[in-house]
Amino acid sequence: MRVKRGVKARRRRNKILERASGFYAANGRAFVHAAEKTDKAMQYMYRDRKVRKREFRALWTQRINAAVRLNGTTYSRFIGALRKSTIELDRKTLADMAVRDAAGFASLVKQIMTHA
Repeated sequence: MRVKRGVKARRRRNKILERASGFYAANGRAFVHAAEKTDKAMQYMYRDRKVRKREFRALWTQRINAAVRLNGTTYSRFIGALRKSTIELDRKTLADMAVRDAAGFASLVKQIMTHA
């Protein structure tokens, strides 16, 4: 017996076209183009979820480095001293503290560097 798949095929196509809504020109309207573009978009989404973590860690490192240099040391010396101390703060917290509470960060750097 022949199966025409009308409803299933339409649902599958509509799902892809809905995902592609907002894409430029035929990429959002024509199924063939939309299928290619959504596949590529999903690949970028997967990759960039990993890249975002990398970029934020680099940003935190830069912010911490700038703040510790204002307090007379370098990033690598500060992180080394932080590892030796009993204080356990991650880079995200340190970067936030460096931006929002410069005085508190300065006292933290002073406390950590005296123990190193």
